[in-house]
Amino acid sequence: MSPRAAWRLEGLGFERVYDYVPGKADWFASGLPMEGKMASVPNIGEAARRDVPTCAPVEKIGVVRERVRKAGWDRCVVINKERIVLGLLREKELWSDPKSPVEEAMRNGPATFRPNEPVGKMAKRMRDRGATAVLVTTSDGRLVGLLHRKDVEQLAGVRP
Repeated sequence: MSPRAAWRLEGLGFERVYDYVPGKADWFASGLPMEGKMASVPNIGEAARRDVPTCAPVEKIGVVRERVRKAGWDRCVVINKERIVLGLLREKELWSDPKSPVEEAMRNGPATFRPNEPVGKMAKRMRDRGATAVLVTTSDGRLVGLLHRKDVEQLAGVRP
């Protein structure tokens, strides 16, 4: 919507008006509130675990491994100060040299999915590809969380 249209809506009494330049698809992909018929379709942003451990590229593997283990996880998402996903440490990488920085062991540029992806579609995709978990990020790469296949299949009503 144009800035002029947004101002006009405010003038008509609408209290929550947004001038979102990138567009409707990007708004949804950023996990922002939706209205209309798609708002009732469960999406992966709702199911993503936001408590997934995170770390910085400069942290030492040993320190990160301890923190991840204590939290009961087997992976850690590598992010920068803006929470942009840079990489991923899976169990294999967490057991590399404890004195090495995370950036030397992480898997660079892991695949990510947008929060507005329908759970049914994602459940099928994950099952077809044998994925047990995927990262969910906004369209600009900010971490939303980690989505486990069992969670998305449960939401989608898929039987194991």
